[in-house]
Amino acid sequence: MNARRAIANAAILVVSLVVALALCELGARLVLNPADYLSVTMKPDQVLGMAIAPQGSGLDAWGFRNPGVPASADIVALGDSHTFGNTATMDDAWPSVLARQTGRTVYNLGLGGYGPNQYYHLLKTRGLSLRPRWILCGLYMGDDFENAFSITYGLNHWAYMRSGNWGTVNANIWDESERPGAFKPLRDWLSRKSLVYQLVAHGGPFGALKEAWRFRQAERGQYPSVTAIRVPDQNILEAFRPLGMANRLDQSRPEVKEGMRITFRLLMEMDRVCRESGSTFVVVVIPTKETVFAKYFDTAPRLHLRHVLDKVIGNERLARLALLAFLRDSNIAYVDTLPALSEAVGRELYARTTADMHPGKNGYRVIGEAVARFLGPVGRRD
Repeated sequence: MNARRAIANAAILVVSLVVALALCELGARLVLNPADYLSVTMKPDQVLGMAIAPQGSGLDAWGFRNPGVPASADIVALGDSHTFGNTATMDDAWPSVLARQTGRTVYNLGLGGYGPNQYYHLLKTRGLSLRPRWILCGLYMGDDFENAFSITYGLNHWAYMRSGNWGTVNANIWDESERPGAFKPLRDWLSRKSLVYQLVAHGGPFGALKEAWRFRQAERGQYPSVTAIRVPDQNILEAFRPLGMANRLDQSRPEVKEGMRITFRLLMEMDRVCRESGSTFVVVVIPTKETVFAKYFDTAPRLHLRHVLDKVIGNERLARLALLAFLRDSNIAYVDTLPALSEAVGRELYARTTADMHPGKNGYRVIGEAVARFLGPVGRRD
């Protein structure tokens, strides 16, 4: 009798928990935008490499992070996760900041993992159909060159851009580089499906305590791939994951140099297509987090992974000089956001986490404001 009662009580408890969680999930979806919290579900694509199913996770009918697909837009923004707005809400992504700053309508065609090839394809197949006056291409220094190489040599659609034989190249730039932790398949599923899970696991007091502990570990050099700096009088507490970045920017790697060649060619093609369509093409140059904080690494002489950070900064400097020289020589307009970000480092520009190196709300605001200053008043076209 006691065993039966215990089983019944346990069943009632489980059902009550399930109902409570379901009600919490429903309430969260009534109040919050799923596109601000849920991870997106990707599917293979022969041209883009990967794409998002339309209407997934609160996205629009084209599968991008906008309230809807408009009939036209003043500005179209192309880019990767830094344009999509990872770690920030839809309203805090830099294209949304730009819209508020200028009073123009802005459509965001950014998506995490994309690079120059995808920007070019989306410009022709989606962006120009909105008849924009401006096309902005958010070019991220951290991985766009390697992405261009991987997509060009990994997908047959882009074979016409190849130069030489590079053997078999993996186009799946969405592969995870780190070893999965416990219950990763379940955690990934929950991150795509449950707002409650995202809010509890990555936000609120639990998320803050978890990250505070991880920052202490990173400062002590206890993570092989993560380091951190703390400069209290400048309100700086930042983590860095420079190992992959150093490889993706290494100017001694032929793959990176080839990726730069492909990127420059695609930028020229995008500029040409925009001119023929009556739009103005502008490259928004977005630096790595390492370069934004470069001068502060000297405050920690025994900084873990310092030699890797120096490699990232040195190689990015060379790549940036080559990119800006190319843009000037090709008469392609650009906005360099590095000075604005470097000047604002005390404003907690990046997500306060050791796991994600994207800007946060404040960082995207700085980028959006820099672009808004470049575009100027509403009547300005060139």
